[in-house]
Amino acid sequence: MTTAPDTDTRTVVEELLRRIAAGDPERVAELYADGADWKLSWPEDEHGRAATPWIRARSTRADAAAHYRDLGSHHRPDEVDTRVERLLVDGADAVLLGEIRQTAAATGRAYRARYALHLTVRDGLVVRHHVYEDSFAVARAFAP
Repeated sequence: MTTAPDTDTRTVVEELLRRIAAGDPERVAELYADGADWKLSWPEDEHGRAATPWIRARSTRADAAAHYRDLGSHHRPDEVDTRVERLLVDGADAVLLGEIRQTAAATGRAYRARYALHLTVRDGLVVRHHVYEDSFAVARAFAP
């Protein structure tokens, strides 16, 4: 039986996915709380941050918008295929499992990376955004 918090979480996550697919970083950012706990699975001092500036800690709505702008500007927009294979919801938490397929704009190298995205939703806003991905595949695509 689905509870109201599960339904609210699923609704917010599905709207987030729609906004990401539409490619409007400002509208995506509206769904993040200021002070959100945002982490990526990359080691802080590895993989050449200059080539992948979107991979860093964030916490504000402005940061969230910048993340999606940076991500878009460093990939070929006509060669993007991010797949969500599963959306699992338990109360305020949601986990998305899937595969990212992109092409690095700087090098022209395509890559595929498995990912898990853990989101937590409170009061209709994302308060946790933790990404676990195949960072090595991304780093290789962007390596000079």
